Amino acid sequence: MPITKSAKKALKGSLVKKAMNDRNKKAIKESVKSIEKLIKEKKKDEAKKLLPIAYSAIDKACKRGVIKKNTASRRKSLLSRITK
Repeated sequence: MPITKSAKKALKGSLVKKAMNDRNKKAIKESVKSIEKLIKEKKKDEAKKLLPIAYSAIDKACKRGVIKKNTASRRKSLLSRITK
């Protein structure tokens, strides 16, 4: 546990940042899973409708530094490939 006052503040800040990062990662995972589920059920039209939501979640996470630029690009590319 932190002892100094500044270390306690830093711990609080890091917990807040971790919560935001976890929230962003969860949004990506949920949107990707929903698209993959629709593709397994042979519903590509519905999966294509969810692509912008997934792209948005990926782009936001990339912009906020949760995932790197190339990781975001790779995930978007994978989603576009499986929905074709």
